[in-house]
Amino acid sequence: MRQVDTLRRAPLTRDRVLRAAVDLADGTGIDALSMRNLAQTLGVVPMALYKHVANKEELLDGMLDVVVGEIDPPVAGTDWQSAVRERILSARRALLRHPWASRVLESRTAATPVVLQYMDSMIGMFRAGGFSVDLTHHVMHAMGSRILGFSQELFGTPPPSDAPVDPQLVRQMAERYPYITEITTQVAHDDASVVGSGCDDQFEFEFTLDLILDGLERLRARGWTSRPD
Repeated sequence: MRQVDTLRRAPLTRDRVLRAAVDLADGTGIDALSMRNLAQTLGVVPMALYKHVANKEELLDGMLDVVVGEIDPPVAGTDWQSAVRERILSARRALLRHPWASRVLESRTAATPVVLQYMDSMIGMFRAGGFSVDLTHHVMHAMGSRILGFSQELFGTPPPSDAPVDPQLVRQMAERYPYITEITTQVAHDDASVVGSGCDDQFEFEFTLDLILDGLERLRARGWTSRPD
């Protein structure tokens, strides 16, 4: 009790507000986060929060800044491909620690300066690795949200593996969508996947990341450009 009282008596700062909000979202989910329950967690009245964040949207932006701040800086003295790969996987680890963060990132209409600085540094890693401005521009389109450590999955989470399967429905699916059925019924899946029963999302993320990076290296090496000769 004494430790909690000491914590609540600590001066309220923007950083403390944001980190408390991150901890609260980690524990209860982003949908349960409100200015009221955040204030209760910090032991202050809700109005005290507005001295540090103007509204809920600014709070969410600041929470993302905290998460992005956990991403490791670029590794010096290595090739561009290894450095970019490790930076992106560090971003992914940060987002997996805070499962709500990717949803909030997708909801933003404008990037914060912290997110922009991260994106700028990633672009700089490609440019320092010998990529032209033209190719780097296409790289950023190709990488999309993977630059920040997540991707929108094509396949949704399937029903629990012990759920009953209707053979007639499977036959109908096979007749109408033979290749989808082939993939979903024959390819091995991982019940311990981060997103639940389904594809091994970490493996699929790294597989696609490596596929893209290998392809980009081939384009860089041959001096590819989208501009006509």
